[in-house]
Amino acid sequence: MKLSKDKQLALYTTMKTIRLFEERISDLYARGQIPGLVHLYIGEEAVAAGVCAALREDDYITSTHRGHGHVIAKGAELNPMMAELYGKKTGYCKGKGGSMHIADMTVGILGANGIAGGGLPIAVGAGWSAKWRGTDQVAVCFFGDGSSNNGTFHESLNLASVHRLPVIFVCENNLYGISVCQAKHQAITDVAVRATAYDMPGVVVDGNDVTAVFQAAEKAVKRARAGEGPTLVECKTYRWRGHHEGDPNQGARYRTREEIDVWKNKCPIERFARQMVSNRTATAKKIEAIDREITGRIDAAVAYAETSEFPAYEEMFEDVYV
Repeated sequence: MKLSKDKQLALYTTMKTIRLFEERISDLYARGQIPGLVHLYIGEEAVAAGVCAALREDDYITSTHRGHGHVIAKGAELNPMMAELYGKKTGYCKGKGGSMHIADMTVGILGANGIAGGGLPIAVGAGWSAKWRGTDQVAVCFFGDGSSNNGTFHESLNLASVHRLPVIFVCENNLYGISVCQAKHQAITDVAVRATAYDMPGVVVDGNDVTAVFQAAEKAVKRARAGEGPTLVECKTYRWRGHHEGDPNQGARYRTREEIDVWKNKCPIERFARQMVSNRTATAKKIEAIDREITGRIDAAVAYAETSEFPAYEEMFEDVYV
């Protein structure tokens, strides 16, 4: 199925927004402007963009510690995102959550989660809620290959399967759980084969091909809306940066420089841009104009964050459940 021009341009814009946002965060973090930890999504943009393009605004997602891409793709605004990373009170969580806990209920973002596998049961709960309320909403859970070893993974897939819940489980297999390669923590190559044990479809797609991701997600969403139950979609992809920005690994400790370069040559954004030029969806000038517009939005978000106030000391325990 050939995607429309508008859909292709939207997918490119989403991926490039994620990339430029993450590159700016990398620079700001290195300058000491952003506190805490940040886990960057550079290299994996096609997964978030392709999956979320198949969703409606009222559908749900749960995210991970590496969640900036997911929330941007689902419709989060850059200004409160940037402010949250700066720890400012104009951020999504009033500066108290930081990079790993961005949420926006108005567009179905149920929250990023610093606990590996923590979003799986939340997505199942959202899917169960939709079924009980009789809506045709769906819930998507993003998680990594390492999380698929956790009990929450198996419990969530089992429960979703038994009750035929409208949940799409999206495994972003970037080959590493922190610094442990998949071959050392799993005896399988494809996480998707685990779907068989729960009697649901298990699909493997090229996570660096945004069209393939979108088509797989669209099929899974259609199945979920029709009441046919969950799907496990495994997206094969790769993170270019270290596990977080405090992990300097670029080929010296647990992976090789050559491996990183191989995956950089599979850049999902450059690949899609070449396709758009080749099929005359966009000219190089059009793509450059999109990039400039995105850069301007990110510049504005940084300015917004820098001029915003920090939460007052006396607000420390507001909005905190104890």
